[in-house]
Amino acid sequence: MSLFIRPRRLPDTTEGGADQGGDPAASGESVGSTPPVVTPPGWFGWRHRWPRTARGVTVGTTVLAGALVLFAFLMPNRVERVGVDAFVRLPAEGVLLAALLLALPSRWRRTGAVVSGVLLGLLIVLKLVDMGFHQVLARPFDLVLDWILLDDATDFVRESFGRGGQVLAVAGVIVLFVALLVVMTLATVRLTGLMARHRPVAVRTTLVLGVVWITCVTLGVRVTGVPVATRGTSEMLGNRVEQVRAGLRDARVFEKEAAVDAFAKTPPDRLLTGLRGKDVLFTFIESYGRVAIDDPAMAGPVDTALKNGTRRLEDAGFASRSGWLKSPVTGAGSWLAHSTFLSGLWIKNQQRYRNLTTSDRMTLTKYFRKAGGWRTVGIVPGVRRAWPEGEFFGLDHIYDSEHLGYHGPYFSWTPVPDQFSLEAFERLEHGRKDREPIMAEIILASSHNPWSPIAHMIDWDDLGDGSVFHEIKKEGTDPKEVWKDPEKVRTEYRRAIEYSLSSITEWVERYGDENTVLVFLGDHQPVPTVTVGSTNRDVPVTIVAKDPKVLDRVAGWNWTEGLKPAPDAPRWGMEKFRDRFMTAYGPRGEGERQ
Repeated sequence: MSLFIRPRRLPDTTEGGADQGGDPAASGESVGSTPPVVTPPGWFGWRHRWPRTARGVTVGTTVLAGALVLFAFLMPNRVERVGVDAFVRLPAEGVLLAALLLALPSRWRRTGAVVSGVLLGLLIVLKLVDMGFHQVLARPFDLVLDWILLDDATDFVRESFGRGGQVLAVAGVIVLFVALLVVMTLATVRLTGLMARHRPVAVRTTLVLGVVWITCVTLGVRVTGVPVATRGTSEMLGNRVEQVRAGLRDARVFEKEAAVDAFAKTPPDRLLTGLRGKDVLFTFIESYGRVAIDDPAMAGPVDTALKNGTRRLEDAGFASRSGWLKSPVTGAGSWLAHSTFLSGLWIKNQQRYRNLTTSDRMTLTKYFRKAGGWRTVGIVPGVRRAWPEGEFFGLDHIYDSEHLGYHGPYFSWTPVPDQFSLEAFERLEHGRKDREPIMAEIILASSHNPWSPIAHMIDWDDLGDGSVFHEIKKEGTDPKEVWKDPEKVRTEYRRAIEYSLSSITEWVERYGDENTVLVFLGDHQPVPTVTVGSTNRDVPVTIVAKDPKVLDRVAGWNWTEGLKPAPDAPRWGMEKFRDRFMTAYGPRGEGERQ
């Protein structure tokens, strides 16, 4: 497309005017006058055609740029803190940035603006990621240790909403990331240019804002209970720097902790003597947290499920005792809780988990193998790819989702319904004739987020190869609809816990015998949407056995009778269980600790 330049209309050269060779003064123009201004047509000339509109756009864009920069500094990193009062404040960081950009030499000012814009974009990204982590894990993102969890997050999206949902989610995140960096850079450059053009006014304004900030801090000025002057961003970044330092120091601390093992020198024939000949099943119920028992909105149905389970087990000759354990994680991170429970070490982050699984630390499951007399197996339906850590935990054989004989559908994230997983354990291991005693680690995954759709109990004889669950899934809820309403999420979570509890208690009732010892527990509390922001990390833990001698060994623990722990039942850190369990079931009972 050609661009045509339309010149101003020239003075008339006809009679009474100047001809091309005449005196310019005759035309009314002075010698040496400014050349005619050329105005391009179309879009490129809109500022000249509509000057008022152009001025409005200029002012509006500048105001928007200022709002974006202010938003970057004042934006909270937690969803529940987002509100009007969060943005009606004066950030110290904004005043300092303005002073810095004004102090820079003109040749460096634009570079400083670009760098500042990129950093502000990254700051918003960090706060958004923090929001997500607070919503799921009730803690901020760890800049050193949490990168692997982003990969797990994409897997969760794929397993819950399909490959298309995963692609859209990842693409959306990338576009948002790039857009934030570009927009924040343009906004900062625009404001910097404005300050440079009006430097005297900008300097005075910056000084006034600095004085106002200091005054508000000194007098403690607040609006609706919120301080007007804030340095929240610098405090957040300072805490993050300390978090990084702590993460780097933690490796040395953990190495010292892992070197201490009270049973490392105990001979194999003196390990776990109180459980010889028993089948010992350590069963984790995903997201089975204290909220399921204590929250008034869930307590009624869950209490009924626990009481019914207790009664049915008692009718079958079983007794049970329950207490509380404090998990190292909340919302997610099941593998950290599992490894804490089995290793006797506080595995609170991915760095500790990696260090643990590459060490020679003895886990509870390894001690069963060292003691001899048990075949150690794992029923882990949540594992869908290579799991090299399985060998570290001392399991002779692992049955993942591909080896349980299941030919039914996924239930969102959950690959295999709990009832089928337990029936598969019976078919593949527990129900075999002429077998040796079993120590099994069993993961029940039906109560995994997003809790929609969920399976329901059917006759055990009708399970078959799992194909029956295709129709059951169709009867379930749609996770996309459920997650629009927090109350629906809480309802589906409660139903999922009831299903898991029914699965395990019915399995014991159906297949358990005098040699069955079941320990089942939650791995962590569910996400804050369910806990309504509670920071409590307690999970229930229960021991079930028919042989009264088994429970006599833990009488000193003062746990509550039945499947439901009392509110004031003993509460231990989850890492304490390994040694206390091995002590109770050693040759001298509670006196075994060395």
